[in-house]
Amino acid sequence: MAARRALKAVLVDLNGTLHIEDAAVPGAQEALKRLRGSSVIVRFVTNTTKESKQDLLERLKKLEFDISEDEIFTSLTAARSLVEQKQVRPMLLVDDRALPDFKGIQTNDPNAVVIGLAPEHFHYQILNQAFRLLLDGAPLIAIHKARYYKRKDGLALGPGPFVTALEYATDTKAIVVGKPEKTFFLEALRGTGCEPEEAVMIGDDCRDDVGGAQNAGMLGVLVKTGKYRAADEEKINPPPYLTCESFPHAVDHILQHLL
Repeated sequence: MAARRALKAVLVDLNGTLHIEDAAVPGAQEALKRLRGSSVIVRFVTNTTKESKQDLLERLKKLEFDISEDEIFTSLTAARSLVEQKQVRPMLLVDDRALPDFKGIQTNDPNAVVIGLAPEHFHYQILNQAFRLLLDGAPLIAIHKARYYKRKDGLALGPGPFVTALEYATDTKAIVVGKPEKTFFLEALRGTGCEPEEAVMIGDDCRDDVGGAQNAGMLGVLVKTGKYRAADEEKINPPPYLTCESFPHAVDHILQHLL
């Protein structure tokens, strides 16, 4: 890892870190204000595929978070960018609420499979349709491969198990675009003028948020909210730079020790 430099940017995960569905993590709004009062650039990075960026922004505003659309970088954005680059017509295995982020993309006669979190669509007939496309040579684009995520009613399966099932059945390797891919974190920093060694990532997913950010050259802070489970910090090597109770505690540490 390159030598550390003065901190210039903080990347923050959303669901599980700032909020869990329609409930904010206690003290998160005030902590974000304190972080914004410092010299750092703040960006929000999320693997969510359950809703469009616009719907996500409205949810955050209802929870009284001061966040603008251009500060959010989503795995849906990264997936759309890849689809445009490859000039393919995707079968979109995503939640209906995420479809606005693919507006204008041709999906007739698909020759690629794009898969995110789509609980309503994860049934045999649809997955079998995807399976047949892949057997015919269509690329498999995974918006991300999270094993599980946190809902109000508890932990729930993420898209990862379904991506892996399709990989296994077709002897194919998915192209993954979201966290923990290095390119995702570098894209999120694009336009900030910051190098990875000048950034820290705060998130509740040890592998995707913290491990991914650290592999990209950033510091990783793991919070014990959202999907965190005891001993998660032992699942990656090197371990997180810091493990703390919640986003407000992470902000306290940054303000006191990294600036």
